[in-house]
Amino acid sequence: MIKKKNLSKEDSEVWQSYIKDPTDVYDKDLREKSDNRKERFKFDLHGYTLDEANKKVKEIVISCSKNKYREILLITGKGLHSTSGADTYVSSDLSKLRYSVPEFISSDDELKNFIISIEEAEKKDGGDGAILIKLKNL
Repeated sequence: MIKKKNLSKEDSEVWQSYIKDPTDVYDKDLREKSDNRKERFKFDLHGYTLDEANKKVKEIVISCSKNKYREILLITGKGLHSTSGADTYVSSDLSKLRYSVPEFISSDDELKNFIISIEEAEKKDGGDGAILIKLKNL
């Protein structure tokens, strides 16, 4: 920041009055500290069928929202070991949980009320084998 060398008296007064009571500045650090929500719920969906996973995800989202969690980390896996290829009536792409779970959530009207966003987890949290769901503060 470059400081102004010759600050006018008016500018100085305006600045001094502002720093006494900065009402229009949102203090995100204060907001986050005062929010007594739990940070993250983690659940592994390995071994679940598509139907079982969808039911479990719905149960988890509703429960975590009631229990004041900020986000949910769902471990879906990458689908590399999926046995859906053995069933000719199941699409090998859409049957994998990593694709179907976000689709299920975004198509369920009840779940949409609880969720801010659904995104791929960071690499340290599982990368493309995990989904991070951010929950609304209800």
